[in-house]
Amino acid sequence: MKVKYEFVTGTVEVEVTDDWGTLLVDLDRQEYNINHKETRRHCSLDAYNQDDALLPSDEDVVRDILAAEDNQRLFEAIAHLDAEQQELVRAIFFGKMSVSEYAKRHGITQPAASQRKKAVLKKLKEFLS
Repeated sequence: MKVKYEFVTGTVEVEVTDDWGTLLVDLDRQEYNINHKETRRHCSLDAYNQDDALLPSDEDVVRDILAAEDNQRLFEAIAHLDAEQQELVRAIFFGKMSVSEYAKRHGITQPAASQRKKAVLKKLKEFLS
């Protein structure tokens, strides 16, 4: 079997036994696969440099962690409300429904819905403080 090696100065062909040829071809394939895999895994830090800072600031990470903790506490506080109050919170605060729409949908007056909202906010404030 002939194995071809390409150099900058030229190409050289070497005659080897079939066992060695198979081994060399297999090693070349493995080297190609490793090099190909490595290039897909790496990416330039310039791709992450959106605000001319080398790395994101620690303040953003801390703010994100605190926001996640606050959200967790809020959801735990909402879980302490009764089902009707939880539905009110979902509709008005998460579903972006107006208080008057909520009142119409539940067959109550708008002031009654506002009072329920006020009571829910008071309970949530108590749970969170």
